[in-house]
Amino acid sequence: MNKTALKPARKIHKYLGYLLALQIFAWLLGGFVMSAIPLDMVHGKHLAQRHLDNPFQSTDYTASLDDLKLRTTNLQKIEFTHFLERPIIKTTGDTIRFFDGQSGMPLTPPTESQIRQQAQAHYLGNAQLASIEQLQTGPREVQYRHNIWRVVYSDWVNTTIYLDSVTGQVITVRSTLWRIFDFFWMLHIMDYDERDDFNNPLLISFSATSVLFCISGMVLLLQSPPWRRRRIQRK
Repeated sequence: MNKTALKPARKIHKYLGYLLALQIFAWLLGGFVMSAIPLDMVHGKHLAQRHLDNPFQSTDYTASLDDLKLRTTNLQKIEFTHFLERPIIKTTGDTIRFFDGQSGMPLTPPTESQIRQQAQAHYLGNAQLASIEQLQTGPREVQYRHNIWRVVYSDWVNTTIYLDSVTGQVITVRSTLWRIFDFFWMLHIMDYDERDDFNNPLLISFSATSVLFCISGMVLLLQSPPWRRRRIQRK
């Protein structure tokens, strides 16, 4: 093919390469990092348990269910759970409410000491507790959830357990591995704010430009195709 005819393609390919170089590198590096770290490790399943087996039998829940039904508007579901050495009844209706499974009284928020015990019961490591604090609003890694406890352990990945300040239940587990994965996920989908919009205009624009970059590169291959080189060598 005439080199002059391919000049526009070369120019387009060149400038698109300048535009896309860093982002394509970020996509490749991010894909490598995210595929290299097992998802179970990202989710922290080896660091802390999300749920513990309920040690109580149905006979341990002595609170009157009829009374709890009357105290829950538009009751839809009743669940039997626990917190430390305490049976808990959860009712779901117009609102979610928690009651002491024996007395039937509304559940009182756990103390800092109880939160320490709860976090330790879920934690699978042997590191010391580094910090514990109650937050009115949590960070982005816990979806800005309100009224929570953050418990951090001094292990090599800074295991962080988030617990509900009303029920003491574990909300989620985060770590340095999760934050590394989250950072590269942000670069991969190009959502630099909430990091959850996979269809944002910036990503769509760069993806479309990358397709054009590949097409221009394939056009340039026609300038010196392999079969033509072999024919020239035979001559």
